[in-house]
Amino acid sequence: MPTIYTELFTSLAKNPDAFNMEEKNLITRIKERIGRIFGMKGEPATEEDTDALKILKIVWKHATKRMSYDDIKDMLRGPSTTLDDGSVRYLSRVLFDAAEVGNTRFIAELLRTYHRLMIETNDDGHTIFHVAVMHRHQGVYNLLYEIAGSTKDSICQIPDTLDRNTLLHLVGKTSKEMTAKTYGASLLMQRELLWFQDVYNMTPPYAREKKNNAGQTPYELFSKENKELVSKGLDWMKDCMVVATLIVTVAFAVAFTVPGGYNQDHGLPIFTHQRAFLFFVIADAISLFTSSTSLLVFLTILTSGHGQRDFMYSLPKKLMIGILTLFISVAAMMVTFSASFFVLYHKGLKWVPILISIFATVPVIVFAALQFPLLVDMFRSMYDSSYLFNPKKHVLYPKTLKLHPKKST
Repeated sequence: MPTIYTELFTSLAKNPDAFNMEEKNLITRIKERIGRIFGMKGEPATEEDTDALKILKIVWKHATKRMSYDDIKDMLRGPSTTLDDGSVRYLSRVLFDAAEVGNTRFIAELLRTYHRLMIETNDDGHTIFHVAVMHRHQGVYNLLYEIAGSTKDSICQIPDTLDRNTLLHLVGKTSKEMTAKTYGASLLMQRELLWFQDVYNMTPPYAREKKNNAGQTPYELFSKENKELVSKGLDWMKDCMVVATLIVTVAFAVAFTVPGGYNQDHGLPIFTHQRAFLFFVIADAISLFTSSTSLLVFLTILTSGHGQRDFMYSLPKKLMIGILTLFISVAAMMVTFSASFFVLYHKGLKWVPILISIFATVPVIVFAALQFPLLVDMFRSMYDSSYLFNPKKHVLYPKTLKLHPKKST
């Protein structure tokens, strides 16, 4: 029977998507946010359990009634195997499998019954929170906010068996998961800093400078691991500066090569009285000014000295300004291009400038579509970092949940 339980729990643990609730649409989230701003009380939020969560609750209730805590541990640990060096390794670690893939609701359901599971370690001496930090799953990590102080402090100080790395040491190491889902090197550096800062605040002051077997403090390890990321972040900004330079060059040249040329008698542009010509001049000026601003912002970033901590707020803020002005300059440049055809064909073949204007929107839309996720991620990291580490959202002990901890200690 325990083997059947192990197989079932392992299957559920490795499938976090089956436990995810259906997300609210954008309009609903905006209405709720506006309501909170004005202090309006909406309908109480009710979340219906998914099928996977319902199955887990039934099977877990059945298992805890029939088995003792030691049996539960053995069941979740799975069968063991002996290696050539005589060490024992376990083939299945249900809780740690769930922590590795970020299956927060699965873990929370098990911890509500047995609190002691949160301080259990795997073969490497890691708790589920160590595993979550290494793989940057903030959902599992945020469960620490709902744990009492002494237990939380103990978890933060548990060293692993290989290098004696604590939770703060492990967050100092680079994460492949974070690299894969973060846009741009500079934003990746900022996100790593946010993680390190939050775990640093979570760790008791007397444990923040503990050294591992290599004699490194957590911050020394963090600086070493992210040394190359600083240079990559600055190199990424150089590419943006090249684009801004090209637009400045084009916009400046267009300002003196107006469509139709100049009247030889008084030196004014021939089409100076055309309304489309006014749009042409204004759009070109906007493109020149915004691209120049973007170029200067990126130039300031590259010429001034920056340390790792500058990637937290200072550099991302400048980068966001640079990308926004660069987007405005691209859009204005396309308006300039389209307006020039309206100037030249204002007396006939009006379908030509209309068709060209439609095609001119394509690069603007493509640029916006490609850069929008970066801007949103950057904005949320700077001004709404609480979405990343959100202790207000109770998952382990929801307010609507009535607990009867018969087997908790």
